Amino acid sequence: MQISQFVFNLQIPFAIAKLTATNMLENILDSPIEYLKGVGPKKGELLRKELGVATFGDLLFAYPSRYIDKTQFHRIADLTEDSGSVQLKGVLRRFSTEGEGRKTRLTGQFRDESGAISLVWFTGISWLQKQLVIGQEYVIYGRVNAFKDAYSIPHPEMEVVSPENTQTATAFAPVYPSTEKLNAHGLDAKSRRRLIKLLLEKIEPAQLPETLPAYVVKKFHFPSRFESILLIHFPRTEDELKASTNRLKFEELFYLQLRLLQIKRRRKDEVKGYVFEKIGDFFNNFYQNKLPFELTNAQKRVLKEIRRDFGLGIQMNRLVQGDVGSGKTMVALLAMLMALDNGFQTCMMAPTEILAQQHFISISNYLQDSPVEVAFYREASRGKHVNISWNVWPQAKSTSSLGPMR
Repeated sequence: MQISQFVFNLQIPFAIAKLTATNMLENILDSPIEYLKGVGPKKGELLRKELGVATFGDLLFAYPSRYIDKTQFHRIADLTEDSGSVQLKGVLRRFSTEGEGRKTRLTGQFRDESGAISLVWFTGISWLQKQLVIGQEYVIYGRVNAFKDAYSIPHPEMEVVSPENTQTATAFAPVYPSTEKLNAHGLDAKSRRRLIKLLLEKIEPAQLPETLPAYVVKKFHFPSRFESILLIHFPRTEDELKASTNRLKFEELFYLQLRLLQIKRRRKDEVKGYVFEKIGDFFNNFYQNKLPFELTNAQKRVLKEIRRDFGLGIQMNRLVQGDVGSGKTMVALLAMLMALDNGFQTCMMAPTEILAQQHFISISNYLQDSPVEVAFYREASRGKHVNISWNVWPQAKSTSSLGPMR
């Protein structure tokens, strides 16, 4: 069954399923975000302003932008300039401030049983000096930076060693889009992960019902919607991350396509177009006497399709694709001449004024000494007002106009 058949044949069942799913989600995912443990009114308002997260559902469907691998600990002695992001366990031996004014930075020495590495911070220095404890054992995570044969980790994530973080993680740690305000008010990456875990503990599979047809899930071996949501936040392996990502991307594009097909069908049924009944003198004279080159088979095929659409009495919505210089403009010009033959004026729009001017010059040359007047208009901005200058054409002539899209 094709997608177009699916959307229109099963339109009513799909609407019922969507309504049922909405009702099931009301008690959990529609809950205001401040009611989630650890958020509260102040943080809830901040999440609304900074990220547009107003409900449990908004938080759940704000997927990670990337992931960090905390499935293993590294030894400092084994680090290289290509190590990337690493997780270390060791002791903070000392720290001090260096530089003055805006160049002030905080540096610390972090050591494990194999060696030592520098930690560097350029912001939040006063707060860090109060929080960090020399001699304390920490688990840190960050990207290794190489400079003058020495390694450092700028702005590492740091946690005091505990039973929870001394065991290697069984999943990749998600990193979510954030802002400075969120980080400053206790909604950094670590806190966001904790909130997502709390939310996922509240959700049952029935509250995230399947939205794709069963045959689609089976055909592509997709995980269920509930499993995909869990795994997109906390994938345990690369394969799980890939499976959940593929399913959620497919779902988004699937329903986008269904919506576009629905709009297309409605437009076809409800909006009537003009019927271009004939090919007349404008087209024939140009084609036979002024066409500067012979059309390719592809151009001829596309023109036949356009001619067929013009005779159906429906709105034509056609995308003509081709490399630069493949003759798309000539196809457009010939289609415009068909419209002129049926008593209509035509307009070609271009994405930039420069391109519009180029089309104006080339089409003016093509139609030189013909009864078609080619006009050009541009949009001029004056302050906050937009002034569009229109050319007025003689009624005795058929007209084609060109201009930039706005």
